Amino acid sequence: MVLAMARTRTIFRCMQCGYDAPKWVGQCSGCGEWNTLVEEIEPTSDPLSVAGGLASAGIGEIGLNPPRVQPITEVQTELGQPVPTDIEEFDRVLGGGLVPGSVTLLGGEPGVGKSTLVLQLLAARARAGTPVLYVTGEESASQVRLRAERLGALDERISLVAATSLPEVLGHIAKTRPALCVVDSIQTMHSPDLSSAPGSVGQVRECAFRLVQLAKATATTIVIVGHVTKEGSLAGPRVLEHIVDTVLNFEGDKSNALRILRAAKHRFGSTEEVGLFTMVSSGLIPVPDPSGLFLGDRRSGVSGSVVTPTIQGYRPVLVEIQTLASRSYNSNPRRYTQGIDSGRLSMLLAVISSQVGLPTQSMDVYANAAGGVRISDPGADLAICASLISMVKRRPVDESIVICGEVGLGGEVRQVSRIDYRLTEAARLGFTTAIVPLSAPVADVPMRIIRAGWVSEALEMVGLSR
Repeated sequence: MVLAMARTRTIFRCMQCGYDAPKWVGQCSGCGEWNTLVEEIEPTSDPLSVAGGLASAGIGEIGLNPPRVQPITEVQTELGQPVPTDIEEFDRVLGGGLVPGSVTLLGGEPGVGKSTLVLQLLAARARAGTPVLYVTGEESASQVRLRAERLGALDERISLVAATSLPEVLGHIAKTRPALCVVDSIQTMHSPDLSSAPGSVGQVRECAFRLVQLAKATATTIVIVGHVTKEGSLAGPRVLEHIVDTVLNFEGDKSNALRILRAAKHRFGSTEEVGLFTMVSSGLIPVPDPSGLFLGDRRSGVSGSVVTPTIQGYRPVLVEIQTLASRSYNSNPRRYTQGIDSGRLSMLLAVISSQVGLPTQSMDVYANAAGGVRISDPGADLAICASLISMVKRRPVDESIVICGEVGLGGEVRQVSRIDYRLTEAARLGFTTAIVPLSAPVADVPMRIIRAGWVSEALEMVGLSR
C-alpha cells in the first residue's frame, strides 16, 4: 500500500500542546501559552495510518500477521511480562524490567547522562545474548563507539546505525528485528511525508507514532530519548507522552554526581519507585545504600540539621533536612527551597508562627534536602519544623535522633505510612531515638520511641521549646 499524498494544507501548531489553528494567533487556545504557534505544511491524507506507516517501513514484506479479534480469556500474557535489564535501579523503577513491545520515553536535561544510561542498558542486554540496536541521530557512529570504549560497553552484539530519516530507521528495525532498540533522539528524526523541520511538533508526533506502531507489530522494545524544555518538561506535544507506554525522567545536577530516575507514567506498574545512580568516569553506578550516601557528609553539632526517614518509592531513605534563617532587610522576605516543596515550607512557617509563637515573618528562610534528593513525603513536615526552630534558636538537635510526622494546620502531628520500615532503616544506620506521631502504630523496632501529639510537644522533647 502506498501513502496518498494528493494535497497539502498550511496549519499553525502549538509547540507546547500540539493544538492546531487555521491561522496564527498570539495565544494558544489549547494550553494558553503565548507565541508558541508555528507554521507547518502537512498532507491532507492521514500520514499516521497504520497500514501506510508499516508499508513505508517495509514491514509488510516480513510476513507479519494482522491482529485478530479473540475473547479476552484467550489472550496470551507471556509478552506482557517484564524482562530484566540487569541494571538493578533501572529495573526497580520499571517494576522488574522492560516489557516486550513497549515504548519508553526517556527525558532529561542535556549532559545529565541519558546517552550513557541507554548505552549501558544496551550493553547489559547484549551480554545476556539479546539482539539490540542503537539508532543515533545526534552523534556519529565513531563518537558512540568512543563512549562505549570509555564505559566498558563495547560489544560486537550491539548493532549501531547513524540515521535520522524515519523510513530508514523503521527499515533497519524491521530488517534486524532487535529485541531492544534505542532511538537517540526523537527530536532528530524526520519523516519525508512532512515538510516541517526535525524537532517540530508535527515531526515529533509523526515519528513517535510510527515507532509505536512498529513496536506493537513486531514486539520490539523501543526506548526513545527525548529533550526537555528550559522549564524541565519534555519537549514536543503532550500527545508524545500519551502514546508511549512509559515516561521516565532522568534528573540530576551536573555539579553533583547523584542521578535520579523517576517514572512519570508507567502502564505496566507503579510510578512511585525511584532509581538512584552516581556518575563516575566509567559511567553510571547504581546506589545500593541511598541513606548512607545522603548522610555520608553530615556534621554533628550543627544548628538547623535534622534527619528524617522518608519513603522514596517503596524503600525507606534517610535524608538530612537543612535550614537557614536570617533577618530580612526586604519588605518581602525570601523563601528558597531545594528538594522541598516551597508551598509546604510556607505552610509550615505559618504553623510555627501561629501555633508555636516563633515569629518568622521578618526572616529570609532557606530549606534544603541534602544530597540532591527531592522530598514529596509529608512525613518530613515535623523534621522541617524542628530544623527551622533549631536554626532560629541556634540549638542543634541530638545527632542520634530521627524525626518523622505530618503536621496539620492546627499544629497537630499526624501519623504517616510505613512507619516501621522508616524506623528499621534508621536503626540500621545507628540512630537510637525516634520522635513519631502519637498514634503511630510502631511495632518491635530497636529504638527508643518518643510520641508527640503536637508540634510544641515534639520540640520540647528535643530540647527546642526553651
